[in-house]
Amino acid sequence: MPLRRSTVRGREFGDAIRALLRAADLTNRAAAELLGWQEAKVSELVNGKEGVSDVDLAKLLGLLRTPPTEFDHLMSLHNDTHIRDWLQPTSSGNADRARTLRENEKIASGVSGWSMNLVHGLLQVPAYISHVVHVSSRWSADERPAVISNRVERQKAVLDGYRTVTIYMHEQALRLPVGGPEVMAEQLHHLLRLSVRPYVTIRLIPTALGLHAGLAGSFDMLSFKKLPSIVFVESEGANVFLEDQPSVGLYEDVLKSLGRTALDEARTRKLITDIIGGEACGDQVAEE
Repeated sequence: MPLRRSTVRGREFGDAIRALLRAADLTNRAAAELLGWQEAKVSELVNGKEGVSDVDLAKLLGLLRTPPTEFDHLMSLHNDTHIRDWLQPTSSGNADRARTLRENEKIASGVSGWSMNLVHGLLQVPAYISHVVHVSSRWSADERPAVISNRVERQKAVLDGYRTVTIYMHEQALRLPVGGPEVMAEQLHHLLRLSVRPYVTIRLIPTALGLHAGLAGSFDMLSFKKLPSIVFVESEGANVFLEDQPSVGLYEDVLKSLGRTALDEARTRKLITDIIGGEACGDQVAEE
């Protein structure tokens, strides 16, 4: 039986149904028996075969005691799982806006990122994250603690050694003061510690280089062993997942260009060390 269509929406739908079955401690067969169905019908819902109605999906979700927000989310996804590319507006009412990224990163074999203005989110220390979140208008005061916690947990999940992580950043991202000298010192030393992990590659685009291929903005590319790569772009108004391969190819070209022009890992570590030294000198001058 074919897997649910290989789209971001489809994977999120199928993974959610599987998670609900596990939470209810039910197999496909057990759920089917309780509903008076053939086991194949539950498998069809999990794997995305054509012909399963919204009514049948609602019956299964009811059996699994699906929370109302998750029920609505899966019902809305059900008939759109074949659609590639996904724009998720900030104003959509989805409380967990990082869910889709988190679930796809979990199964990715590699993550490649480019960050032009800030230290990349996967590499930020908690104090840096806190300042970035609090300055943004995307989250209310009540939402911010959960956003900060989710970002820290996301780092733990991605930087676990089971996937390669390659991050390109502009030098200016490291020189932008965020949270004061103590936060920046902690952040820069954290980058040095991460840079020696065998599965993490950090490379900087120096300011002296001038124009570069990443001027259109920051993004992440997720690669998989058996699925096409996807691109994630985060903006103030929406999260965007690109699956159209010609579009993804344009971002691959950007990464290739950055790879040709960025400092290698050793020179990147030296530049970070130089910035740390410069920050320390600056603090001493300011105190005097």
